Amino acid sequence: MERCQVLGKISDEPKRLTRTFLSPAMRRANQLVGRWMREAQLKVREDALFNLIGRWSSSQRHARTIIVGSHLDTVRDAGKYDGPLGVLIALAAIEQLRAAHCTLPFHLEVIGFCDEEGVRYQSTYLGSRALAGRLTKTDLDLCDAQGVSLRNSGIGKVETARRQPRDTAGYVEVHIEQGPVLESRGLALGVVNAIAGQTRVALKFVGSAGHAGTTPMDLRRDALTAAAEFITAVEMSARGGLLATVGQLTVQPGASNVIAGTAELSLDVRHQNDAARKRACQALRTRARDIARRRGLRCTWHTLQETSAVKCDKGLTRLLGESVRTLQPRVNLMPSGAGHDAAAMASLCPIGMLFVRCKGGVSHHPTESVNRQDVAAAIAALTEFLRRLKARHV
Repeated sequence: MERCQVLGKISDEPKRLTRTFLSPAMRRANQLVGRWMREAQLKVREDALFNLIGRWSSSQRHARTIIVGSHLDTVRDAGKYDGPLGVLIALAAIEQLRAAHCTLPFHLEVIGFCDEEGVRYQSTYLGSRALAGRLTKTDLDLCDAQGVSLRNSGIGKVETARRQPRDTAGYVEVHIEQGPVLESRGLALGVVNAIAGQTRVALKFVGSAGHAGTTPMDLRRDALTAAAEFITAVEMSARGGLLATVGQLTVQPGASNVIAGTAELSLDVRHQNDAARKRACQALRTRARDIARRRGLRCTWHTLQETSAVKCDKGLTRLLGESVRTLQPRVNLMPSGAGHDAAAMASLCPIGMLFVRCKGGVSHHPTESVNRQDVAAAIAALTEFLRRLKARHV
């Protein structure tokens, strides 16, 4: 918890917590957590994407690797625990195993991924997708707000970060729940059985700017009113387990007495069923085009990211459940509506996830909060899980 407080002070903005991919704060965070990893006797390095990796090598040279961890980047104006808590809980579990003079039949790595939130390039899981071999040429051509492409951001050769399935036995991530379910059921921990699929889209309505006092209402080509109509349609579409959100809206020229000529907005669509998510996205794309055509506008639709829903590995989920059951009376198996690095890692290896209760289900906000007892339980559960995993491998 003290480490979370210290790490939470490392930010690119003076009065709020923001750490984005390859920013100065992100580099300082890697240096600090890397120091803690070395103190835990781990061999520390950064890969081509600047994922931070601490490795505990097994005496069995040809053993496979188990990866535990989460991400160290944040959203803008973030809380202290989304991502970093999972990295630090993994490190604490390793410290406990080290203190008990434990040996492992597998290599064990803690990874602090460089970019899960996708703030800088509007495309999530850059670090974990690099490990899984899923970064494409299109991804490398993505540009940030300053026009700097990912390819030219200072990263190394992406292919060198890629892991092979034959070498990677599994990935386990601890994360705050980001929802109210555990709190409502009086449970400190939950075990994730699936992660919802996600689509991210950038839309633009292009009309014509004009004087607010001289352009008749019936002759306007107002991009903002088109965007407003679409946003309402997005909200109305969110039924039957579908989650749909417009979180960003940029209007130009942006003056109080000028009709909006362009409106750019983001769209985030999630569902545990990929077919349902894709149907919703297609329906919303058709709706956006219809709105634009009826209002005499142009509309562009650019899919930034599509992540399929994934199921957690039954074996790892069972072991996590057994470990949690030693600490609390029952195990809550639950899906994750939020995306995680585990979703990207699922294409590389079996995955498992452990949720930690958070106050009010609040995340992506400075008021994000967890209590010490729940964190202690998560450390104990992950430590027990690794012991059970060791016994299974022996």
